[in-house]
Amino acid sequence: MRALVAVAIGLAPVLLFVLLVSLVDLPPDGSTSPKPLLTADPGPKK
Repeated sequence: MRALVAVAIGLAPVLLFVLLVSLVDLPPDGSTSPKPLLTADPGPKK
């Protein structure tokens, strides 16, 4: 039982860090394109 508590205490900071990273949206590095890569509009027929 003590080992289980020790593992839970040891993993708590890791879980909090993962939750923090998932909640905070960091902008991607480099330039981003305003044009979407996937659209519902197929565009002009060739």
